[in-house]
Amino acid sequence: MTPEPSGPSLDEMLGYRFEDPELVETALSHPSYAHERDGSRGNERLEFLGDAVLGMIVAHRHYEANPSWSEGHLTRARSALVNKRSVAERARGLGLGAFIKLGRAERLSGGDDKDTILANCFEAVLGAIFLDGGLEAAERFLERVFGGAIEPQSVPPRRDAKTQLNELAHARFQSTPCYRTVTDTGIEDDDRRFSVEVWIDEQPWGRGVGRSKRAAENAAAAKALASEKAAGG
Repeated sequence: MTPEPSGPSLDEMLGYRFEDPELVETALSHPSYAHERDGSRGNERLEFLGDAVLGMIVAHRHYEANPSWSEGHLTRARSALVNKRSVAERARGLGLGAFIKLGRAERLSGGDDKDTILANCFEAVLGAIFLDGGLEAAERFLERVFGGAIEPQSVPPRRDAKTQLNELAHARFQSTPCYRTVTDTGIEDDDRRFSVEVWIDEQPWGRGVGRSKRAAENAAAAKALASEKAAGG
């Protein structure tokens, strides 16, 4: 059995009280837990629904608030909020991991803090709120969790270095950049923990360092872009 978390109740954490408690129970049931209990698939269907609700609400907000933005700007703004890493951080901030029901193996491997599990569970909970309280309830929940991140923005989101490098590589080489970890110091909070090299068409293009693999990859992409511009590409 998953131990009951201490601290705020689930209703307090979500800022929402379910009319149908079974919905949220299903939303919090990871497939590994559901399979061990009764062979079912747990929160997978609700996660599918919640993913669609999240994308639709965020897209609609940006569409209405930013009439001058192009499709590309709208797509990047939505992607910045609905990607697994971003959603997992919101789930982590809520303390959602303490309420997720996991199978034995996932529980022992720290599944309650894995980005994919947190993000999927968050989307499942959103799907459950949508079914229980409708679109307005789902929007209120997202407003509470995302705050100003889904409010109107005066400046369109810029493409990050990895996105720019992807576009260059696809246009010129019909290839996708490959990122390879060169070193990992293993030291938490080390700004140079990861060293990553980016390769395109079997050639090294740049190396970057960062506290996370994502940061190091972006730094490597920036180096590759800078060298390409310096070469007059």
